Amino acid sequence: MPIQTTASVLPEAPSDSALLAVPYDSGLNPRVELPVPAAALMAHHAAKGEAGEIVEVPVSRGDSVGGLLLYGVGDGSPRALRRAASALTRRAKGRPELTVVVPDGDIAVFAEAALLAAYTFKIGAPQGKPPVAALTFVGADESAVRRGESVAQAVAVARDLANTPASTKTPSWLADQAAADGLEVKVWDEEALRSEGFGGILAVGQGSVHPPRLIQLSYTPDSYDEHVVLVGKGITFDSGGLSLKPTDNMKTQKTDMAGGAVVIAVMGALVALGSPVRVTGLVAAAENMPSGTAQRPGDVITHYGGTTVEVTNTDAEGRLVLADALAYADAVLEPDAMIDIATLTGAISVALGRNIGAVYATDDELARTLVSSGEVTDDRLWRMPLIDDYRPALDSPIADMQNADLGGRFGAGSITAALFLREFTGKRPWAHLDIAGVGRSTVDEGTLSKGATGFGVRVLLDWLARR
Repeated sequence: MPIQTTASVLPEAPSDSALLAVPYDSGLNPRVELPVPAAALMAHHAAKGEAGEIVEVPVSRGDSVGGLLLYGVGDGSPRALRRAASALTRRAKGRPELTVVVPDGDIAVFAEAALLAAYTFKIGAPQGKPPVAALTFVGADESAVRRGESVAQAVAVARDLANTPASTKTPSWLADQAAADGLEVKVWDEEALRSEGFGGILAVGQGSVHPPRLIQLSYTPDSYDEHVVLVGKGITFDSGGLSLKPTDNMKTQKTDMAGGAVVIAVMGALVALGSPVRVTGLVAAAENMPSGTAQRPGDVITHYGGTTVEVTNTDAEGRLVLADALAYADAVLEPDAMIDIATLTGAISVALGRNIGAVYATDDELARTLVSSGEVTDDRLWRMPLIDDYRPALDSPIADMQNADLGGRFGAGSITAALFLREFTGKRPWAHLDIAGVGRSTVDEGTLSKGATGFGVRVLLDWLARR
């Protein structure tokens, strides 16, 4: 469901605001008259004006008592504003309304973070204090608040899709969720996939009672100079197939379609945000299950376009479905650039941890602009190398390629996965975002909540807006 907290804009704060938040600068100067001397109050609380710092002061509201939240914004950077806004929303849990006098700086990211901190996903009775029901931004530009709201709601869509249990989230269900106003939708069922040669998607999905799908979403503005294709991994549950995962590794695998969720969310937001770029989104959706019909290690499959691949590990399935979608995009859609996004390898979590995603790219400018958008949006990316010396890891004695480094010859799991995908991009400008480490959160903190993060929505929307 979308974020339930509402956002509104007023030119001035109502005099009867039960909970009012006002920024103070690094010089510890509140922007309101206080019931006690400002310097003494700040000294009492050892306030430093840091982003996320909040000092609460009781104030008279006639016969009742209201709350005044004095909040710091640090250096006023987008990252600092996000920290300040999310801290305010979390402080106001359980309240019907929070009125916020906005700080100087980028109000779109401030509103975006305030709303994202209110995100929840719960099946069943709610627990604990609910998020603040309404946020009122005082002195804010309406268009900036609405842009921030649109981005926050798009991230929430991606989180909702990834958080939905796999008992509900079959490939066909995911296809049904992808439709949005202003988008053209095309879905390949298993018969269409077979007749058109999408062997990778079919092979991964053949062990499940829920057949695979390929979902295509198309956004076409009135005029455009560039066509971009976004490709998302949509494994609605990943057991590992016959190369079965350990039990602990399987517990979070309902979110293995987080990349596909990001593509769906981005495509749905483009109409509201008015992107000037033609964008096609592809989500390769399948459920990777063990059964009597599942693909086996040693099988050889034929991808879209004719490349044959020996399957050495059925748990390296994400690259198999992405390969079909990338090959189709190259051959049929002929884009100016392609970006895929996927929870692809556990190896990238070892390399970059839980806060930074990886970007691999064949084009330096594409990589640079994605990293730049990551810094702006706080979906931070680090460029990783495509090391051609590792390409022999994918050589197969019986097929064009194998899908995984069978003997662990190079031990570079994330890099060799990216090298595999590169083979299907037709030498077009291409970037691969590996979000396995950042696609899930284990904490409720800042703009994050436990579960799916929606990482990638903000960076892609910002990157598209800057084209």
